[in-house]
Amino acid sequence: MTILVTRPEPAADELVSRLRQAGKVAWSMPLIEFTPGTGLGNLPGQLASLQEGDLVFLLSQHAIHYAQPALTRAGAAWPADLNYYAIGRTTALALHASSGLDVIWPHERETSEVLIQLPALQKVAGKQALILRGNGGRELLAETLQQRGANVQFVECYQRCAKHYQGSIEGRRWRDRGITTLVVTSGEMLQQLYLLFPDIDREEWLLHCRLVVVSERLAARARELGWRDIRVADGADNDALLRALQ
Repeated sequence: MTILVTRPEPAADELVSRLRQAGKVAWSMPLIEFTPGTGLGNLPGQLASLQEGDLVFLLSQHAIHYAQPALTRAGAAWPADLNYYAIGRTTALALHASSGLDVIWPHERETSEVLIQLPALQKVAGKQALILRGNGGRELLAETLQQRGANVQFVECYQRCAKHYQGSIEGRRWRDRGITTLVVTSGEMLQQLYLLFPDIDREEWLLHCRLVVVSERLAARARELGWRDIRVADGADNDALLRALQ
């Protein structure tokens, strides 16, 4: 098994290093990179406007990576009287490390579908909910909170930018290196990976690789695109991906 990790840096390099330490052959080709979001300047004021018991959601550790310096520059901090939720363990730990606050996250599986099933989020009518995320993204969490009566606002903490590669060159590179397993952590990257390579590489190699993804939703999309050998990791962090690749 020779593995190609497509998640962004620095997580890609970390996962490749750990795989190599475990005796695996692994390489990285990050498909996206991150830049600061357009909403960071408004974040301190939006947090300050929330009332005790209101809700803050962090959909990625990248949101904290950009949000924390923005708060520090403004001389602000994470208010202690709010309820904080993270999409997964890594994001929750990142916020806790920055703030010392308790953060709730879904232990069963790190997805929006599981997050919105948490008992504390069933009765949110009248609450303010602030969602810290990247540009765009899924609307399931926001739509569900709105349906339950919460007033939802967003903060764009970071932007995802596609990295540009020459598909024919990369196709030859990864076929020559014998890649048989692909790690993909978002629908955006899955689509980008599918469209990157020439038809012949896609038909003869790409769709025959084993695909490791982080949710059943991604697995379903991969099947639609033509993959058949798919494994769903039990989380989106590198620990979960490493388990799926053992």
